[in-house]
Amino acid sequence: MYVATTGRPDAPPAPSGVRRRVPGTVLALGTVSLVTDVSSEMVTAVLPLYLVLGLGLSPLQFGLLDGLSTGATALVRLLGGATADRGGRHKTVGGLGYALSAVSRLGLLLAGGATGWIAGAIGADRLGKGVRTAPRDALITLHSPPEDLGRSFGTHRAMDTTGALLGPLAAFALLWATADAYDAVFAVSFCVGAFGVVLWLLFVPGRGGAPAVGAPDGRRARRARGGLLAGLRSPGYRRIVVCAALLGAATIGDSFLYLLLQRRLSFDATWFPFLPLGAAAVFLLLAVPAGRLADRLGRRRPLLYGHGALFLAYGLLLTPLPDMVVLLGVLALLGLFYAATDGVLMALTGPYLTEGRQAGGLALVQTAQALARLGAAVAFGALWTATGPETALAAALVALAVAVCCSARLLPRGVAASAGPRAAEPSERTD
Repeated sequence: MYVATTGRPDAPPAPSGVRRRVPGTVLALGTVSLVTDVSSEMVTAVLPLYLVLGLGLSPLQFGLLDGLSTGATALVRLLGGATADRGGRHKTVGGLGYALSAVSRLGLLLAGGATGWIAGAIGADRLGKGVRTAPRDALITLHSPPEDLGRSFGTHRAMDTTGALLGPLAAFALLWATADAYDAVFAVSFCVGAFGVVLWLLFVPGRGGAPAVGAPDGRRARRARGGLLAGLRSPGYRRIVVCAALLGAATIGDSFLYLLLQRRLSFDATWFPFLPLGAAAVFLLLAVPAGRLADRLGRRRPLLYGHGALFLAYGLLLTPLPDMVVLLGVLALLGLFYAATDGVLMALTGPYLTEGRQAGGLALVQTAQALARLGAAVAFGALWTATGPETALAAALVALAVAVCCSARLLPRGVAASAGPRAAEPSERTD
């Protein structure tokens, strides 16, 4: 576990060339996320196939459900973050979120073909994710040196993505062994998710763990508490929230990209669960290097370049290139997008948050992004239904280009990797 006294914002950076160990708390959180992602990706890999090809939902209906799976997390992210900050209850709140997601698998198992019950189960799973994400990321921030936040988040995301690789494989194996029995996938997913909850309870430090970085005792955290929106007084933090929303509004769901690939390549539906594996493999390979690079060079540029990779992925789907080139290119670019943006956005945000507000501050960024992606999913599904996939994808390309250009102007520049919350303030400029 990382000792907080060595990671104070005013502490000197470690000597050049010294290789620091990843904090034990980050490894424990990564293990829980790995197991939980096996559970969730088993369902995610087969759900578009089950809903669109199995139950016959239209792209608009699927877009509404996909948007629900993202947008349902919005308000509970804020609630979960604020509750976790109050009294340092990160472990309790995060554990409740993991448990809710595990139980949601039973909802899918019992829903049969009822769309309403399926929507409720998906919503419960996303609510669980919304509750747990900010407390979990706050624990990473609290137990990592400020100058190594990119590496810590990259390590966690790499472990999480290992689960994303194993989940679809397990789903495919079950479908093959049970002759497409989706109920078997949902049942095994529940068991794996429950195991992740047990790991969280046993190995993740709770309230009695290491003090927050830079806070020798609890008094500073209590003084720092305020309204959930108090962090918006920081100009740099405000710009990050706005950019997270702008970029999220131009990001269509992965499920749509996989459906577009399946539609273009016309491959057998049995192979559909394998599509996320390509993106997950690239994410796994690049997450830690991307985090380290962000710590060295600044976290703003990787975030923008990652969305540039997503822009190229959209464009590939509209080109007349050979199908195999499009397939490999889209999956590789999607993995690069997540490696350069997912943990990097949290690492970029962390130094702008004061003690006692880490979970709430991260939750606000995640909520802005989630609400924007909800609107993007519904709009893309509606446009696809009304005009066809090519027109919808072209509109998404234009929207993403505009969002990246605006974010390039708005995102704060020059925040040093070793800077703490106070050292970051002078760098809050957009020139």
